[in-house]
Amino acid sequence: MSLSTTILRAVPGAFILNSGIGKLGLPAEAAEGLQAMAARGVPPLENLTPEQFAKFLSYGEIAVGAALLLPMVPTRLAGLALAGFSGSMVAMYLRTPEMTEADGIRPSQEGTAVAKDSWMLAIAAALLLEGGRTGAKAAKRAQAA
Repeated sequence: MSLSTTILRAVPGAFILNSGIGKLGLPAEAAEGLQAMAARGVPPLENLTPEQFAKFLSYGEIAVGAALLLPMVPTRLAGLALAGFSGSMVAMYLRTPEMTEADGIRPSQEGTAVAKDSWMLAIAAALLLEGGRTGAKAAKRAQAA
């Protein structure tokens, strides 16, 4: 794994893992608020109870963070996990009018903290492209051998 790929995986991986650990044992009231926001980006999440959502969110973040941090997880797979996570965050951001200016794209004061998740989506794209390139190189080496 190249140094640039390691950095692309380590930074969001540590951030997401820490966030997931911090959400373990999330009180139902806090989970309800997060669930209402998350359901805007991923509507089926509203079908969960707040307790189920809290577990899903914390375990999901821990899994995505761990996938990014563990070098034995292929880069493309780690990128897919990050794309799913950050893509749902960006969808929530874009579907919440209070988070954007009137144009629906630029972040409002309330949306600035979530708009940063677009960076994680860009990192996911870079990992997916790098994972494909690395896989192609490995296949060429295997053929040459």
